[in-house]
Amino acid sequence: MKTIFRYLGIVLASLSILSCNVKTKVEPVKKTEVSDFFGQWTIDIRGGSVGWLEVRQEKDYLDADLLWGGGSVVPVSSVYLSEDKNLIVTRVDKVIRTKDANNEPIRTQMNTNWLVVQRKGDKIVGILYNPRRDGSGVDTTSFVGTKLPAPPAVPDLTKLKFGTPIALFNGKDLTGWRLINEKQKNGFYVENGLLTNNPVQVEGAPRVSYGNLRTDQEFEDFNLTLEVNVPEGSNSGVYLRGMYEVQVIDSYKNKLDPHNMGAVYSRITPSVSAEKPGGSWQTMDITLCDRHATVILNGVKIIDNQPIYGPTGGAMKSDVFSPGPIYLQGDHGKVSYKNLILIPIIK
Repeated sequence: MKTIFRYLGIVLASLSILSCNVKTKVEPVKKTEVSDFFGQWTIDIRGGSVGWLEVRQEKDYLDADLLWGGGSVVPVSSVYLSEDKNLIVTRVDKVIRTKDANNEPIRTQMNTNWLVVQRKGDKIVGILYNPRRDGSGVDTTSFVGTKLPAPPAVPDLTKLKFGTPIALFNGKDLTGWRLINEKQKNGFYVENGLLTNNPVQVEGAPRVSYGNLRTDQEFEDFNLTLEVNVPEGSNSGVYLRGMYEVQVIDSYKNKLDPHNMGAVYSRITPSVSAEKPGGSWQTMDITLCDRHATVILNGVKIIDNQPIYGPTGGAMKSDVFSPGPIYLQGDHGKVSYKNLILIPIIK
C-alpha cells in the first residue's frame, strides 16, 4: 500500500512540474459587434441568384432591408444579434390555409423564414432557413455577401464623352441576342421589324417557363434609347448591365410607385407620371453612369441622375463594377421593342 501511495505522489509531483514549465496561451474569442454588419452587402445565393442586404442603426432600434433573388427590396420583420456572433434576419409571409365558399380566407398562418449571418473577414456568410409550407421540414440555402461601397459622387452628365452608337436590334432577326437560360422556351421573335415577346400559356396545360433575352455584348456605362409597346395589363423590363431593371409595365394613371413604368424596379420612384395608355408606343432614354440612373420617358425626365444602391430582383450577377448585357424580361407578358440604340460612355 505504501508503494502505491509513493507512486501516486511521484506522478502528481511530475504533473505539477509540467504545469509550471509549460505556458499555455489561450487567445480570447473576439466578440462580434452588431456594427460589423452595418452597411450594404450584395449577396451571391447558392444556385446562382443574387440578393442584397442593408443593415443600419436607426435612432433606437436596428433595421434592415432585404432583396432575395427575385421580387422587391422589402423591410425585414426583425433583425438582431444572437450569441455575440450571429446576425438574425427574419421575414414573415402570410399563408392562407383554407377558404370559404366565397373564396374568403378562413384560416391563415404566418410563415417565418430567417437568415443566420456571420462576419468572416471582409465578407458575410450565412444560411437562409425556410420552413416548408406543409410543415414537413425546413429547407436551407447558403450565401456569401460582399460589402458594397457607397455610390460615387453624382456624375456631371454634361461633360460625358460618348463612343460610336450600337444598334442592338437589326429589325430582321435575333442576331446578337440569346436566352440567358437555354433550357427555357424562347417567346421572342421578329415580325414586321419588331422584337416581340409573347409568352403564351395554354389553359389546362402545364405552365411553360419562358426565358429572358440578353445581348451577346456586354457594356459598362452608356446611354440607351428604345421604343416599347406594352399592351394593357402587360409587364416586362429592361435590365441594364444585367443588374438593374427599368420597369416596363402598363401603369397608366396609377399613383407614383417604384414599380411603375420607367422606375428602377423597387428602388427609384419616378418623380412624375409620364406613361401613355397600354398599347401605345412609348420612348425611353436611359443613362447609366457611375451607378447613377437617369430616365426620360416619353420626353419627360422622371428619374434625374439618382444613385442605384444595389441590384434589383432578377439580377444576373452581384458585381456592380463589372460590365454586363442588356436583357429583356421574357417571362411576364406580351411586349414589343424597336429602335434599340446603345451609345457607350467613354472614360
